[in-house]
Amino acid sequence: MGLPQILGLQPTARIYKVGLMLVALGTIFVTLYTASSLLLDDSTRASLPGMLGGSKSGNQEPVQEVPVIAPVGTNLDLGKIPAARISYDLPADGERLNAAIVVLVRNSELDGLRKSMRMFEDRFNRRFKYPYVLLNDQNFTQEFRDGISAITKNELRFGTLDSDYWGYSPSVTPEETERKLEFNKNRYLYGGSLSYRFMCRFQSGKFYHHPLVRDLDWYWRLEPDVEYYCDIDYDPFVYMRDRGIKYGFTIAPREGRRTVESLWYHTREWVKQNTHLLPPRSLVNWVMGTDGHYNLCHFWSNFEIVDLSLYRGEAYESYFNYLDNAQGFFYESWGDAPIHSIAASLLLQKGEIHWFEDIGYKHPGNMHCPRDPQMHAKCVCDPAKSYTYRSACQTRFEKVNNMAKERMLEIMRNSETSYLTPPSPEEEEKKS
Repeated sequence: MGLPQILGLQPTARIYKVGLMLVALGTIFVTLYTASSLLLDDSTRASLPGMLGGSKSGNQEPVQEVPVIAPVGTNLDLGKIPAARISYDLPADGERLNAAIVVLVRNSELDGLRKSMRMFEDRFNRRFKYPYVLLNDQNFTQEFRDGISAITKNELRFGTLDSDYWGYSPSVTPEETERKLEFNKNRYLYGGSLSYRFMCRFQSGKFYHHPLVRDLDWYWRLEPDVEYYCDIDYDPFVYMRDRGIKYGFTIAPREGRRTVESLWYHTREWVKQNTHLLPPRSLVNWVMGTDGHYNLCHFWSNFEIVDLSLYRGEAYESYFNYLDNAQGFFYESWGDAPIHSIAASLLLQKGEIHWFEDIGYKHPGNMHCPRDPQMHAKCVCDPAKSYTYRSACQTRFEKVNNMAKERMLEIMRNSETSYLTPPSPEEEEKKS
C-alpha cells in the first residue's frame, strides 16, 4: 500500500511528480551543504556571511573591503592590498593655499574650455579642489555658466572686465593703433587684431589687480583648448611654496622677432634707470646673450603657476608701467609671455624658477610629454612628439646659471652702441 493510500489520498500522476521534485531538491541541498563544509575552512566561511557555511567562527569578524585613500606622496604596494584602489573622487590630504585657477575666456570658447577643464579636473583638480576664476570682457551668458557648472563641482567665480582692465595703454591713441594694425596685419599672427593686444596688456600687468584675483597669493593659468596628459598627484602650489619657487612653466620656445622689435631696447632703458630694484644675482643670461642682445627665449605663459608676489612687487610693477608707456603693446605686438619671462629672468634666481617636466601639456602649436619612464608611467602621450626636448631655449635653461648684476650691466654697457635708438618696425621691414 502506498503512502497516498495510507493517508487516505487517491494516488494521481500529479502527486507522484510533486513528490519526486521535493526529493530531488532535498538531495541537491544536502549535496551543496556537504561540499561547502569540505571545501571551505572556518575562516573562509566567516568572510562570506549569508552564504552556505557563512556562520562566524569564534570571535572572528567578517572582512570588509574598504577603498584605500592614499595621502599625497604615499607609495602603495597594491600587490599587498587585494581589492584596494586609490580614489580620485575624494579630496586629497594636505593643506590648500590661497590660490585659484584663473581663466580668461570668451562666451564663444565654451566648448574649448569645457574640454580643458574636463582634462584638468580628471588629472588634478577634482582631488585638490581649488576654485576657478573666470574672466571675460563681456557678460557671461547663462549657457556658458551652465556649461561650465556641469563640468566641475568646485567653486566657480565669474567676473567681467571693464575698461580699466580691457583697454588701451594711456600712451597710445585709437587712430595710431589702427594704422599700426593695418601695417602689421600680414607680418605675423594676430598682427591686425586689437582684441589680442588688449589681452596681452591685461595678462601682462592687469589681471592680478582684478577684484577676483587681487586677494590671491598664487595662481595657475588655464586656457581653452589645452590638454593635460599626466596625473598630477601632488599640489604644485605647496611644492613651490615649500621650495621657495616663484615661477613654474612647462614649455619654453622662441618669440617671433617682429612682434617684439623694440622690447629689449626698452627693457635695457628700464634696467639703466632702476638698477636699485634688481637683485644681486639673477637668471638674466637665459634671455640675454654675451653680446647683450635678447635671444627671444621665453616661457610659454598659457601655462604658468606663479607666486603673485612676483607680479605685485615694486620691481615688476615698475617694469610693466614703463612698458605700458612705451606703446609697444599696441604699436607692435608685445606679448605677456616674453614680458613675464624677461621679468622673471631679471628678478629671480634659477632656483626660484621651476620646469614642471612631469606635467604633460599641450597648447595648440606645441606639446610637452615627459620621457622619464617614472614620470611617463602616469601619462597618456608620446614623448617622441614632445617639443620641449628639441627646444634650444629649454636646453639653455638647463645649462645656464645665475649672473651677477655687475656682470649684466657690464655686458649692456659694452653693447650700448647697438641700442642708441629704438628700432622702428618700418625700418626693420625695409631691412628684411
